[in-house]
Amino acid sequence: MTLLSVNLNKIAVLRNSRGGNEPDIARAAATCIEAGCGGITVHPRPDLRHVRPNDVRLLASILRGRVEYNIEGNPFAPPRGEYPGLIALAREVRPTQVTLVPDSDGQITSDHGFELAQDAERLRPVVDQLRQLGCRVSLFVDPGATGFEHAVALGVQRAEIYTGPYAHAFAEGDAKEQLELCVETARRAQQAGLAVNAGHDLSQANLGTLRVAIPGLAEVSIGHALIGEALYEGLANTVRNYLQILR
Repeated sequence: MTLLSVNLNKIAVLRNSRGGNEPDIARAAATCIEAGCGGITVHPRPDLRHVRPNDVRLLASILRGRVEYNIEGNPFAPPRGEYPGLIALAREVRPTQVTLVPDSDGQITSDHGFELAQDAERLRPVVDQLRQLGCRVSLFVDPGATGFEHAVALGVQRAEIYTGPYAHAFAEGDAKEQLELCVETARRAQQAGLAVNAGHDLSQANLGTLRVAIPGLAEVSIGHALIGEALYEGLANTVRNYLQILR
């Protein structure tokens, strides 16, 4: 079964908007785990707009030995204030997986992936360090990406397909072209020897179609829609609904 990793960034956004500790990100993680999710995802950024380094450390102490821990981020973003850098955080908490994303402060959310042939040499020392820490390494890639042999040569183990365009097309009522692009990208990655993850704007409405279309989909990382739906359905119930779709 495809693993569901719940992204808790939006919990941190709500907390940060008011200050203090509510909603409690640790309690949210525990609720998701008790409901059956297989992983927790966070994406700390240098500007501290949502999940912060201390959240990353706290969650590591809660999750270890229970579910997978996936930390996303830009490995080339330098340390700033409380943010020590992605590699430094990974060295501290030793997550199960680190998903490398080429985002910047100016982006509201991640909206594009790496160019594998172009970025390979720049990524090589990053991947080497993460593998030495015992982390599985995944690269965020666009639908339609090619050059997965470059990722394999670096020691990368997974590719996460950016599903934002698919989700947008689904909402507009015609996802056929974008779905086929995701399927073909997954096929290329798998043929090169990578496992395939998917994430961004996935929801209860569009997840089932994607899951059926991509055999062997290893993991989906879902946050924005899941937390939004949980406002109406409750967090535990929403996680269980996603797990039922993945079954």
